[in-house]
Amino acid sequence: MDLRDIKQRFEIIGNDPGLDRALDIARQVAPTDLSVLVMGESGVGKEVIPRIIHQYSARKHGNYIAVNCGAIPEGTIDSELFGHEKGAFTGAHETRKGYFEVADGGTLFLDEVGELPLFTQVRLLRVLETGEFMKVGSSKVQKTNVRVIAATNVDLPLAIHKGRFREDLYYRLNTVPVVVPPLRQRKEDIALLFRKFSVDFAESYKMPPIKLTPQAQDMLMQYAWPGNIRQLKNVVEQMSVIESERLVTPQRMELYLPKHNPLHLPVPMQDKTGSGDFLAERDLLYKILLQMRSELDELKEQIRQGQPSQAVLSHDASYKPKAGGALGKELAATITETEVIDEPEAPEWVSENVRSLEDIEIETIKKALEKNGGKRKAAAQDLGISERTLYRKIKEYNME
Repeated sequence: MDLRDIKQRFEIIGNDPGLDRALDIARQVAPTDLSVLVMGESGVGKEVIPRIIHQYSARKHGNYIAVNCGAIPEGTIDSELFGHEKGAFTGAHETRKGYFEVADGGTLFLDEVGELPLFTQVRLLRVLETGEFMKVGSSKVQKTNVRVIAATNVDLPLAIHKGRFREDLYYRLNTVPVVVPPLRQRKEDIALLFRKFSVDFAESYKMPPIKLTPQAQDMLMQYAWPGNIRQLKNVVEQMSVIESERLVTPQRMELYLPKHNPLHLPVPMQDKTGSGDFLAERDLLYKILLQMRSELDELKEQIRQGQPSQAVLSHDASYKPKAGGALGKELAATITETEVIDEPEAPEWVSENVRSLEDIEIETIKKALEKNGGKRKAAAQDLGISERTLYRKIKEYNME
């Protein structure tokens, strides 16, 4: 089976040498039982590699199970992977098989393996080395014959250095490394992928496919694509639905390629309708949220160690901007759901030094103005917002 047949079977678009190298390694390692670690940035399509390996292995008639380790709560990950006995914990009303038992004789794909807690990493290492595991709440050792393929977008050597990932597990998983290149390194494939997605969405939405002028195509190929293929697909779908003209110019293309958005959200800025203010303000708030998240991580680490911290972030960041109240609720919900659940109660020294989202927003604007000598246009560019939004913020917070 050559690479062309593999690409056709799994609908893989592109002729980049780095991509071909990854596919070739997957094809060669498939007949073996070696562990494979697939590495690459988020959105590059790492999930196709384990499917290729499974389909071209002797296990192709066995179960193929893909598990997103980052999506399973820490308290239940062992039960999901290894199963549990009836009564092992509150809510365990019956015995349950884990993925290692269900996938016996087949392939288990552990996506985002870098998110596994350390105590689960120990159990995973034992399965990889001996094929043995125990269900949660059981003392009986069970055997399984599973081929494990893992994937991560985390820098595992750095995680090892920080004590977040076991070095012995890393070397056990990384028997055969497969690196999927980011889209920005596959420039010649970008136009091919754009055409494929354009045709697919045209069929889905019953409309002519969008096309690009030569200048717009050059812009497409020069963009960094931080969200990789996933971002490109989202951009094409947005343009397919929003653009009335089916030939996209560079001026229209710019609306879908954010330059300052820290989360790289491909949201078009609609300046004429006034919604651009709301979207630009969201850019600023998301930037602040990233700063708050960093401070919160520091705060949680200090709490675990029982030491005072310089972090001054409240767990209840309840500020809601006056413009776009729904956005404030969305941001507050984001903080609550992703950062506060199951966290220890903050000690008294934290509440004495808390800052609201409003305080951090004011400080961020002040720093940008100071950095640019009070020049609002330059400060707005640094913040990734429009001058109009910055002027409104300055007036809102009495910063004249």
